[in-house]
Amino acid sequence: MRIPRFPEPAARDTVAVRATPAEAYRVISDPPVLTRLAEEAHSARWLGGTDTASVGARFRGYNRNGLRRWATTCRVTDAAPGRSFAYEVTASPLRIPISRWQYDIEPTEQGCTVTETNWLRVPLWFIPFAILVTGVADRIGANSAHITTTLGRLKAHLESVPAA
Repeated sequence: MRIPRFPEPAARDTVAVRATPAEAYRVISDPPVLTRLAEEAHSARWLGGTDTASVGARFRGYNRNGLRRWATTCRVTDAAPGRSFAYEVTASPLRIPISRWQYDIEPTEQGCTVTETNWLRVPLWFIPFAILVTGVADRIGANSAHITTTLGRLKAHLESVPAA
């Protein structure tokens, strides 16, 4: 199996949402909230005393797959309210690059579209360790499925919340 390398995306999907770009951004750019909608990531907390998205801010992501659990450290690389949010993931505590996640928001007449994209950045030598830790041999397939699930939950969440 060929593993796409950065800058070629490994997985991507888009969903149309009946919510404003600002409403979508509020959820997407708040990892402790977004992880409630995710499949593998189950919680997150901001690091370094911050509690809002800004370029350079860091957060710890807590992930699970069955009985397996692992944590990552993430650094925000893009934080444009109503337009985009992105972060890079490293394996804790070794600081090995793992991936990049990006959310792009485009306004539409009915609300907006949200595109979630993932790039794999993990070094080839680290892949066997990643499989052992996560229990996921097909990372591209898993991330693709997780993106679809997360975007579906995001849509349901945003469309069930009364407009602000």
